[in-house]
Amino acid sequence: MQAEGLVAEEIEAGYGKVQVLWGISASVASGESVVLLGANGAGKTTLLRVLIGLLPARQGRIWLNGEEITHARPDRRVRSGLAYMSELGVFGGLTIEENLLIGGQFLPAARLRRSMGKLYEIFPVLAERRRALASSLSGGERKMLGIAKALAAEPRVLMMDEPSAGLSPLFVSEVVHTLKQLREGALAMLIAEQNIAFLDLADRVYTLEGGRVRFEGTVAAMHADNALHRSYFGLS
Repeated sequence: MQAEGLVAEEIEAGYGKVQVLWGISASVASGESVVLLGANGAGKTTLLRVLIGLLPARQGRIWLNGEEITHARPDRRVRSGLAYMSELGVFGGLTIEENLLIGGQFLPAARLRRSMGKLYEIFPVLAERRRALASSLSGGERKMLGIAKALAAEPRVLMMDEPSAGLSPLFVSEVVHTLKQLREGALAMLIAEQNIAFLDLADRVYTLEGGRVRFEGTVAAMHADNALHRSYFGLS
């Protein structure tokens, strides 16, 4: 087992009597970018909810940086270095600055101020409008705020659920570009997506279908697999 990063082994989970995940094993190492690729209903969101602790695992185990967190509360996982950006990502009725303060709420005050200062440098549009309500932002700007809010806690592993949701292709490209810039250093990223544009970020890919992992490997290996190539990249 890797010492740094996030590891899930044989995860099974669901809602009530409905089982959604069936023995999923996946990992993301320190500094690695991994994409969970699949259509709506494949189980991507459910897996992320289990990993952050919003939904209990019925079976399986989870480790974060060598520490088992299978039964840990969400706040303990965040304190241990795991961050989660949901599809919505932000609180529309709060200001940009208030969203960032919530994202970094477990940091000491001085460290949080430094973290927010760095984020305002990375996202200058947020700095200019820090007292504006999140609801006043464009779709792309909200995604940037969602990423910044998750990063405010200075995580070691950043999980994102459908960062492309609701965005035009132009804004999708902007989000991908921003995430590429954030890849420097030891930050690990686990991105649940159905938009193949995010494969530009991927060191490795998992494809999910029906709550099961159908493929794990590199983007190059996906292209080399004729069936996967047709499924995700078309016939060309």
